[in-house]
Amino acid sequence: MPKSRVRKTVDYIPPPTRSPKKRVSPPWLAPTMVACLIVGVIWLVIGYVTQYTFPGMDVLGGQAGNLIEGFGLLVIGLGLATQWR
Repeated sequence: MPKSRVRKTVDYIPPPTRSPKKRVSPPWLAPTMVACLIVGVIWLVIGYVTQYTFPGMDVLGGQAGNLIEGFGLLVIGLGLATQWR
């Protein structure tokens, strides 16, 4: 009975490893993020404690405008925090 041919397989060679490039956030991101978070909290506290309506907030509904502005700054700060590396 004839013997079957032995198939020669090529040894596995892993692909060359590349060092991953570290992504660095821009230098303005961290100070802007912290400033938005701090100003947002201060805006909410001052608006809540003193019941002061900041100029230009009458268009948004007086006291509700203060909440919109304060939470808007907080959301912008948190959005920037997701981009920080």
